[in-house]
Amino acid sequence: MTKKQRLELTWIGKEIRPKLEPRILLEDAEKSYHAAHRVSENDIFDNRLIFGDNLLALKALEQEFTGKVKCIFIDPPYNTGSAFEHYDDGVEHSIWLSLMRDRLEIIRNLLSEDGSLWITIDDNEAHYLKVMCDEIFGRANFVANVVWQKRTSPDNRLRLGDAHDNILVYFKNKEIGKLAINQLPINETRISDFKNLDNDPRGPWASTDFTGMTGHATPAQFYTIKSPSGKYFPPPPGRCWAISEEKFQELLSDNRVWFGKNGDSRPRLKRFLNEMKGQNSWTWWTNSEVGHNQEAKKEMVSLFGADNLFDTPKPERLLKRIIELATNPGDLVLDSFAGSGTTGAVAHKMGRRWIMIELGEHCHTHIIPRLKKVIDGEDKGGITETFNWKGGGGFRYYRLAPSLLEKDKWGNWVINKEYNPAMLAEALCKLEGFTYAPSDTFYWQHGYSTERDFIYVTTQNLSHEQLSKLSDEVGQERTLLILCSAFRGKVDIFPNLTIKKIPKHILSRCEWGHDDYSLDIKNLPKAPPEIEKPSPQKPQQQHIQQSLF
Repeated sequence: MTKKQRLELTWIGKEIRPKLEPRILLEDAEKSYHAAHRVSENDIFDNRLIFGDNLLALKALEQEFTGKVKCIFIDPPYNTGSAFEHYDDGVEHSIWLSLMRDRLEIIRNLLSEDGSLWITIDDNEAHYLKVMCDEIFGRANFVANVVWQKRTSPDNRLRLGDAHDNILVYFKNKEIGKLAINQLPINETRISDFKNLDNDPRGPWASTDFTGMTGHATPAQFYTIKSPSGKYFPPPPGRCWAISEEKFQELLSDNRVWFGKNGDSRPRLKRFLNEMKGQNSWTWWTNSEVGHNQEAKKEMVSLFGADNLFDTPKPERLLKRIIELATNPGDLVLDSFAGSGTTGAVAHKMGRRWIMIELGEHCHTHIIPRLKKVIDGEDKGGITETFNWKGGGGFRYYRLAPSLLEKDKWGNWVINKEYNPAMLAEALCKLEGFTYAPSDTFYWQHGYSTERDFIYVTTQNLSHEQLSKLSDEVGQERTLLILCSAFRGKVDIFPNLTIKKIPKHILSRCEWGHDDYSLDIKNLPKAPPEIEKPSPQKPQQQHIQQSLF
């Protein structure tokens, strides 16, 4: 009997995974920005803008935010070939998939149990990405492939031009997540469907069919209905009534059944506008509903002028739709490919907390100026009017700390000289899985993993006497991990202490000194050299070359 195997996507280098360093984040107060005063009691100030490689930044967020993010939206590079012009088709797809896989695995960890991921992508990689996401999130947690009509007219250069992008939607846990998806507000088109043809005091209503499939029907759903005009209506062929006769009679007596203007039409149920809390979404999003590329560019022009545009922005209405469906006010939204900052700007106006990550210099030339306008109430475009946005709140700007270890002039790994004692303690707490929380009472408590397990980081060379004193202060009811440059004496006589040398203790943990895992062409591996095809006149040589593979 063969072993049961899971369906999966394979590619060149799939088994290669980076050993990411969990960096700490350093706030730059000069780039952080807050409103001068609170505009409303719901203002949110502790949003985060992180400058740095998004894979390292996601890793940096993992300890604090695992299971806490309600909605993650990403608009990754579409891999249209421009970044991979020197690679053959198989290699370019493999590199792109590996880079996406590494990010999506951390993204899944960050999502709350009722959280959802929304990925915009075009047809170039959408179907490969779908299969890979099935593997990471579980095929059962796939929600939908939303089709967004991004254009307003056909591309005249092409006989069959694309008009849409895909938005792949996944839940962390579909059974929980499906209960957290919101309805949309009732739009004007839907409202126009409601009339009051019989002057019902409850107001406008729309009639709906109430037949159902017969597969799971009960005998109580098969009966004949008599209309006011005396006409009889059995269920349509192959159908049944969706409710029992007893329930139907209750609705009939409450004037919730419509037989047409003359009382002789097939019965339909009345649904009143004032009883509707919202309307469901579907997977076809027209540009009239959620915006299009030209609308997004116009938003950029209004913010930055025609000479300082961002290449591929998304319209604010598109992000509004996603955040509206996936979150409630106060929930946390993450975008790790921030681009021009649309996600944070929209989330801010909608009263959601947000985290954005961006490596490009447009983090400073576009995102920060844009967010300042939002906070100051100077951004009049996008969804501002819809939410009556007046400004307020703020964000904190962070950059990734440099690698904890660097090589000295002799090629030895040493603690990076840019690290001060506090940074070193925080970095090693994160690396060891401790919560960084320096104590005001005990100098040796830099962090904790439990109420009784602590960590102490020092660059000292600890003597036997110092260790003995530490052991006494820690006591027998607590334990302490000590990370130091060196120590002297027998350590096994202190059962409440675990003592490790740095950097030796952490050398094998991570890829030290690796600062950029981005899709920038300069960071990608070189394409393999082309191998000359064997001559058909030399069969032996052909056999030897084939055996190399």
